[in-house]
Amino acid sequence: MLKETVFEQLKTAMKEKNVLAKGVLTLLKSALDTAEKEKGAALTNEEEIAIVNREIKQTNQSLDGAKQANREDLIEKEEAKLTLLKSFLPKQLTEEEIVAVLTEAGISKGMNMGDAMKIAKPVLAGKADGATMSRAVKSLI
Repeated sequence: MLKETVFEQLKTAMKEKNVLAKGVLTLLKSALDTAEKEKGAALTNEEEIAIVNREIKQTNQSLDGAKQANREDLIEKEEAKLTLLKSFLPKQLTEEEIVAVLTEAGISKGMNMGDAMKIAKPVLAGKADGATMSRAVKSLI
C-alpha cells in the first residue's frame, strides 16, 4: 500500500535530515490518514492515488503563484515537491496512449464532453492527470 511506502520514505528523510522531503511526506501521510479515518476503513489504491493527485494539484497551484511572483527560491522548492509527489503515482500515459485507450473505451466523434469524461475518468484513474485527459477527450469528440 502507498501509505506504508510514504511512511518508510518519511523515516528515511528524517534520518537523513532532508527537511523538504520530510515536510512533503508528512503532509501526504497526514492526508492519507485523515481520508482513512473519514472512510472508517483502509483506502483502496485508487483512493490513495486520488489523494496524491490532489496534493500534486495544490503544489502546481503554488508553483504557478511562485512563477507569477518571480520567486526563484519558491519555484525550486515547489518543483522538488512535485517530483517527490509524482514518484508515488503509477507511470503516466502519454497523450497518444490516452487517445488509444479512450478510443478502445468507446469515446467517439459527436459525443458530449460530460459523457465522454464519465467514461474516461474511471478508465484512466491515476494513469493521467485531468488536464491531459481533458485535452485527449476534446481531440476525440
